[in-house]
Amino acid sequence: MAILTQSVSSHLVRELAAKVGFRLAGVWNPGATPDFERFRDWAGRGLAGEMRYLTDHRADVRADLNLLLPGVKSVISVGMLYQPSNGDGIAGYARGEDYHVVMRRGLEDLAARLCESARFEWRACVDTAPLLERSVAREAGLGWIGRNTCLISQEQGSYFLLGELLTTLAIETDAALDAAPPDRCGTCRRCIEACPTQAIVPSPGGGFELDARVCISYFTIELRGAVPEEYREAMGGNVFGCDICQDVCPWNRGSIASGPAVSLEELATLTEAEFRSRFRRTAVSRAKYSGFLRNVAIAMGNSGLPGFREALARLAGSEDSMVAEHARWGLARLAE
Repeated sequence: MAILTQSVSSHLVRELAAKVGFRLAGVWNPGATPDFERFRDWAGRGLAGEMRYLTDHRADVRADLNLLLPGVKSVISVGMLYQPSNGDGIAGYARGEDYHVVMRRGLEDLAARLCESARFEWRACVDTAPLLERSVAREAGLGWIGRNTCLISQEQGSYFLLGELLTTLAIETDAALDAAPPDRCGTCRRCIEACPTQAIVPSPGGGFELDARVCISYFTIELRGAVPEEYREAMGGNVFGCDICQDVCPWNRGSIASGPAVSLEELATLTEAEFRSRFRRTAVSRAKYSGFLRNVAIAMGNSGLPGFREALARLAGSEDSMVAEHARWGLARLAE
């Protein structure tokens, strides 16, 4: 495809991004990849846990966007809002159609609209690409990276998903809108104090970072084996993901929870086929059936409700040894 020298403005980008459903949008003309050395140090200290996709051969790709799209001149960073959890243990972003699909569809639509003004090459990235997307979003003016390591927008809070459109198009930026905003966390430590597993820890370079190995979202989504017993009680009723560090953030005041709630008892009775059918088009499928039932068993045990004993007893008889072991733990927890 021929690449023209003409450019568009970031104002046009934001206008088109809003039309396809993105509440946040900004542009960064990339130089050196921000925060790469900090990322490499974080991963090198083992804080990524078993998330090998962060530490394998793709790790160094994050240092050079040209490895993702040769000749990249600008990065469009977008944010799509979602509603926080309603307290039933499933993170708000996991409700409805898989956000990877929704975001990619929106980015492709945005690219098509921009192609009406100029011809260029592009690549859409959603979560799975080796890209430091929070750092890119900060440089594009979407927000600052808070103490809870989430990107926070002063106007919108932090309940939004990120996506990027790498382009070979020259985009004229606005110094006031497409620049990294100041950190506005101030002296607030609510997220640090509210984290049940104390996963937000001091960083050697100053500030704070996430020890993913003890994060509830990591336990419920990424970890494939048994959850360390010393952290099960702290997981509370979380079944998929955790938004506690966002729920307590003052910048998220006024956010409305999503619904309706799902029943733990109902989730505990799902067969593997039913689990796949119910969640195959959602982010929840990433937990896998075994991991999902493991999480349900922990949540039931932490509930303190004797009515869950029958469901836990059934899970304790599972042929899956991991599910059975966590269900036995749940029964013992209820007995306490």
